[in-house]
Amino acid sequence: MAVIQFLIQLGPSVMMPIIFFILAMIFRVKVGQGFKAAMLVGIGFVGINLVIGLLLGTLGPAAEAMVSRFGLSLTVVDPGWPVGATIGWGTPIVPIVVFSAVLLNILLLMLKWTKTVNIDIFNYWHFMLTGGVVYAATNSIAVGTIAALIHFLIAIVIADITAPKIQKEFDLKGVSFAHATSAIYVPIGIAVNWIIEKIPGLRDIKADPEEITKKYGVMGEPLTLGTILGVLLGILAGFGIAEILTLGIQVAAVMVLLPAMINVLVEGLEIVRQAAEQFLKQRFPDREFYIGLDTALLIGNPAVLATGLLLIPGALVLAILLPGNKVLPFVDLASLVFLIPMAAPYLKKNLVRLFVSGLVMVAFVLYAGTSIAPLYTTAANLVHVSLPEGVSATTELANLVGGATTPLGWILIKLASIFA
Repeated sequence: MAVIQFLIQLGPSVMMPIIFFILAMIFRVKVGQGFKAAMLVGIGFVGINLVIGLLLGTLGPAAEAMVSRFGLSLTVVDPGWPVGATIGWGTPIVPIVVFSAVLLNILLLMLKWTKTVNIDIFNYWHFMLTGGVVYAATNSIAVGTIAALIHFLIAIVIADITAPKIQKEFDLKGVSFAHATSAIYVPIGIAVNWIIEKIPGLRDIKADPEEITKKYGVMGEPLTLGTILGVLLGILAGFGIAEILTLGIQVAAVMVLLPAMINVLVEGLEIVRQAAEQFLKQRFPDREFYIGLDTALLIGNPAVLATGLLLIPGALVLAILLPGNKVLPFVDLASLVFLIPMAAPYLKKNLVRLFVSGLVMVAFVLYAGTSIAPLYTTAANLVHVSLPEGVSATTELANLVGGATTPLGWILIKLASIFA
């Protein structure tokens, strides 16, 4: 665990190049090419993290200003995904879950029950968060471990099933996404799309980025869309003219820069992927393997990113309107984009369909957060989390983005708490 904790503290920008260099050597890539591939992956992650940091840092104050402006006074506060990650990596189940998940992945590969080699170790916290909250509910390491591994297993299954469509729609070869938050929302996206297909008029709306650009020219391009959405968010936040214009430019920058950074990462990934494909086909001619990565590679899509921006005010409106909701959307408002990327191909990357689906996902998150808030707060207290400024130590907590408030995480937590 000391080694794993050391790697996790390095962050994906350092951890992933190390992993990819090791993979390059295993797959017989020349040392120079392996180094280039690993560094491109690392540089890509640095760029992605910088741009996502810009996005979250820019939208965070706007989201907080909207919360204040809307006058929300709900009793369960969203302290953000860092608190969820701290819980995920902080409970006593961690050593057992990490090694069990790695061994389970290897066993599934050996039995030909999965194609995904999940190297996205940093995001293990998503399913370990579910296990951590279950541990808080039951005080049982065994039950918490089982819950986390069930969540991990189902995410792997969804990663396998969705990989071909995601690879085609996002032009990414040989990868899958066993992301224990995004993956669990794919069935919701499929269900929403099925319903929309039954509604005349709504089903005929074409709102994918390509169609918008084709119809409106430069006014439909991602940079213009980003500018418009940034300005609208600034207006909703009650910002002054200078702040509104700055927000518009910064969101436009994210819309343009994030795909560019993803392309750098993919260039390095492609070197290793091609070598891995050749190496594995020689030894396993009847097998196909996917490299399991972070959904950060998917949120650079204009439709996904634009929908994530629209979900910020959408989530606040839902928080007000939904009867029985107690969750105050706060720190994770800017991270809502991570709920939808894996469902996007099943919604034709259509902004209207994505937004409707995103609202359904957010509604579930708010109710799930309300339901498990006491247990989530207990789990946070167990690991002595550092709370964001303005959040009282006595406030009940529930994050918007993380495994615990997915449909699967909620079911596992409630079942465990019933039989505890």
